[in-house]
Amino acid sequence: MSFTLAIVGRPNVGKSTLFNRLVGKRLALVDDQPGVTRDLREGDARLGDLSFIAVDTAGLEEADAGSLQGRMRKLTERAVEEADVTLFVIDARAGVTPQDEVFADILRRRGGRVILAANKAEGRMGVSGAMEAWRLGLGEPIPVSAEHGEGMDDLYQALRPIADAFAEREAAVEAARDADDPARAIQIAVVGRPNAGKSTLVNAILGEDRLLTGPEAGITRDAIGLDIDWGGRRFRVFDTAGMRKKAKVQGKLEKLSVGDGLRAVRFAEVVIVLLDAAIPFETQDLRIADLAEREGRAVVVAVNKWDLEPDKQAKLKELREAFDRLLPQLRGAPLVTVSAVTGRGLDRLREAVLTVHATWNRRVPTAKLNRWLAGHVEAHPPPAPSGRRIRLRYMTQAKARPPTFVVFCSRPEDLPESYTRYLVNGLRRDFGLDGTPIRVMLRKPDNPYAED
Repeated sequence: MSFTLAIVGRPNVGKSTLFNRLVGKRLALVDDQPGVTRDLREGDARLGDLSFIAVDTAGLEEADAGSLQGRMRKLTERAVEEADVTLFVIDARAGVTPQDEVFADILRRRGGRVILAANKAEGRMGVSGAMEAWRLGLGEPIPVSAEHGEGMDDLYQALRPIADAFAEREAAVEAARDADDPARAIQIAVVGRPNAGKSTLVNAILGEDRLLTGPEAGITRDAIGLDIDWGGRRFRVFDTAGMRKKAKVQGKLEKLSVGDGLRAVRFAEVVIVLLDAAIPFETQDLRIADLAEREGRAVVVAVNKWDLEPDKQAKLKELREAFDRLLPQLRGAPLVTVSAVTGRGLDRLREAVLTVHATWNRRVPTAKLNRWLAGHVEAHPPPAPSGRRIRLRYMTQAKARPPTFVVFCSRPEDLPESYTRYLVNGLRRDFGLDGTPIRVMLRKPDNPYAED
C-alpha cells in the first residue's frame, strides 16, 4: 500500500490548497476565511512518479477539548498518529508564529517522519519567512507555493526516500490484491438536513469516531468519502453537508458545501436519506429524496434518533403512511429506523442498502418483458386520440443502474403521461423493482413502412 501523508498546520496556511494541488482536483473547499476544513479528507495524490494518500486536516488551534475547535484538533492529532509521514505547513509570509512553535514542539516529541514546508513562499518576503523556519528544529524547510505550484520538485525529493522505503510493502499488498480481488465497493451517499445525525451515523457504521460530530448544526462542510468493510462487504460511504432550503443557504462556503453534497449524490449508487425522528418528512427532506430519485439513485430512507421516540409503534405507522403519501415516486423503498448513537438498526440498514443496490442493477429478459407488455396492453389498452389507436409494439431493457426500458410504439408523442405511469407501476410491482427509480422511454420504430 502507498504511504499516507498528513498535511497539518495552523488555520489558513494553505493546507487545503496544497492538498488539492497534490490530488490534482479541487476536492477540498478553499476560501480566504480560516477554519474552512473541519473533517479529515483523504485523496489519492501524485507527485511526479510518486503515488500516495494525502490527508487534509483541520487547522491546529489551542482550544478546550470540549469545544468545536478542540474536537477538530483531536481529529488532526489522530491523523498524525495514523499517518506514515507528516507535512507541517507554515505561512512563509507571516513567518514563524508562537502557535507554530508550540505545534512543532509537539511533533518533535512524537517523533516519526516530519517534513517542514513553508507555503506562500513566492516573492522576497516569502523566502525570508521560509528561512526563519529553521528555528523550529524540524530540519530544512521546503519553500513552496501551493497556489502557483512552486517548490513541488523539492517536495518530491523529500518524499522520494519515504516512497522507496514503502515500495516493498506496496508490492506485497498489490500481489495480495491481485490474488484475491474482492467485489467492487458500493458507493453510498448519506444526505439530509443539518443536524440529522449523518456524521454520527457514519461513525457508528465505522465503529470509531472518524468524523467530527457535535450538537452544532453544519459542522460537516466537505463531502467526505471513506472506504469501509461493513459486515464483510466493501462500501465507500460519503458523508455530506446538511442541505437547507435554497433560500436559507447563506454565504459562499455553504453554497460550496451543498454543491459538494450534490456531486456526492450524482456519483453514488445508493443514497441514504436520513431523517430526524422528531421532525420527519419536512419539505426539505422531500426535496432531497426527490433529488436522489431524479438522479436515478437507489434510495433508502433512514429515520434517526429512534432511541428518543417514546411511542415507537404509533410513530412507525405514522411514518409509513406519510412515506407512501408524500413520496409516491419512491413507492416500495425501504424505511429503516436507526439510532446512530446506540447503533441499533444498523444491520437492518445494511441489508436494505444491499437489497436496493441489487434491485438497481436488475435486468429483465426481453422475452419476459414483451409477454408482460402484451398482457398489460390487453388489460388496459392505450388511448386512441382522434380515433387512432396508439400501438405498443415492442419493449426491451436498455440498461440497468437504474432500470431503463424502451417501448417502441406508434405516435409516442401522443401517449399520455398517465399511461407511462401505469407501465412504471406495473414494472415495479411485477418484477420486484421496489425502491429504485424506473425510466421508461418511448420510441418510434425505425421501419418507415410500419403502420401507424
